[in-house]
Amino acid sequence: MNINATLIAQAISFAILIGFTVKFVWPLLIDAIDERNKRIADGLAAADAGHRALHEARERGDLQVRESHERATEIMLQADKRVAQVIDEAKANAKAEADRMLAAARAEIAQEAARARDALREQVAALAVAGATQILQREVDAKAHAELLDRLKKQL
Repeated sequence: MNINATLIAQAISFAILIGFTVKFVWPLLIDAIDERNKRIADGLAAADAGHRALHEARERGDLQVRESHERATEIMLQADKRVAQVIDEAKANAKAEADRMLAAARAEIAQEAARARDALREQVAALAVAGATQILQREVDAKAHAELLDRLKKQL
């Protein structure tokens, strides 16, 4: 066997194999590699879009938290105002009730004082009659001298 012929035959076989590979196998490999590169690029683009969406969602979440905090603060301020208003109303109602009770107590005191004065006048009149009876050493008829006693009561 001739070594040159073997090498030439192997070179031709190798060239046919390379031609077959370039014509039929290589396009399939390039298509698979291109498809894989495309999937990787799509995955990276999706990951970037996910990161952007996550960042936007965090910003929206932070914004909502700030808005919620502001609303809560506003509600607290409104509640504080309402509490102060209720307290002021309660104070006003209590003051009005105290004034009403004070006026009622003063009216009752005035009535009691008038009753006490009337009772005192009656007692003074009775003492005056008793004193006059003892001074005159005779009995004074209270019915007969009712007018005199009434004037005496009014003077006292």
